[in-house]
Amino acid sequence: MKVVEGERRYALLLAAKDSEFVKKLYGGYFNVFTNAFGEDGERWDLFRVVEGEFPNVEELESYDGFVVSGSPHDAYGNDLWILKLCFLLQTLDAMEKKVLGICFGHQVLCCALGGRVGKAYGGWDIGVRRVTVVEDSPWCRLIHGIGEMMPSQLSIIECHQDEVWEVPMGAEVIAFSEKTGVEMFSIGDHILGIQGHPEYTKDILYNLIDRLLNNTNIDSDFAVEAKKSLETAEPDRKLLEKICKSFLKGEMMNQC
Repeated sequence: MKVVEGERRYALLLAAKDSEFVKKLYGGYFNVFTNAFGEDGERWDLFRVVEGEFPNVEELESYDGFVVSGSPHDAYGNDLWILKLCFLLQTLDAMEKKVLGICFGHQVLCCALGGRVGKAYGGWDIGVRRVTVVEDSPWCRLIHGIGEMMPSQLSIIECHQDEVWEVPMGAEVIAFSEKTGVEMFSIGDHILGIQGHPEYTKDILYNLIDRLLNNTNIDSDFAVEAKKSLETAEPDRKLLEKICKSFLKGEMMNQC
């Protein structure tokens, strides 16, 4: 793998297969993530971990950060690729590499590093959810330098049936909601887990709701309510993208 001096390098660890809808509109989830978190002058590589594609151990040092995507799979499952992903995340944690986990990625980070994950006590959470920032949390480190005042609450697109029950030792809960106790957590300055989907657009979630309904994962009344939340609320996508970029690019400060 050729390394360009001064070039920032990131890897998307894709834990889901591309839907036909996302392929048609965006060319795949890789483009959804790079559109949200990527910047000019960076190199982003795709590893379809759900299909057994992983970076070589000797390549890990050349990356500035990693993003773990959402997935329809359970983060606490015993599939070989999930176990291999957990080992990789443990390795990256030991190297103190930046790792951003989204939805399943948030949950599998928790599992890999010693926390507990399981079915959400309140069932499915789909739609736009208001999350509350924990007072005196390390949140200030995540937003330092992005040039905006941080609200005490944020709106984010959610689509999950599992949740973090207990964060790993040394982790700090950053945000929670009335539905989910751990919406965001961090470990030091190198691990960030987000239960929601800062990268999702509304059209992606509309399509996902329809697919879940067609597959009888949710009932029609629930689908109607989930879509209604999308019609009446807007996620704070731009601010969430800035937070994720600030984290990945190493712009966090140890102190406010």
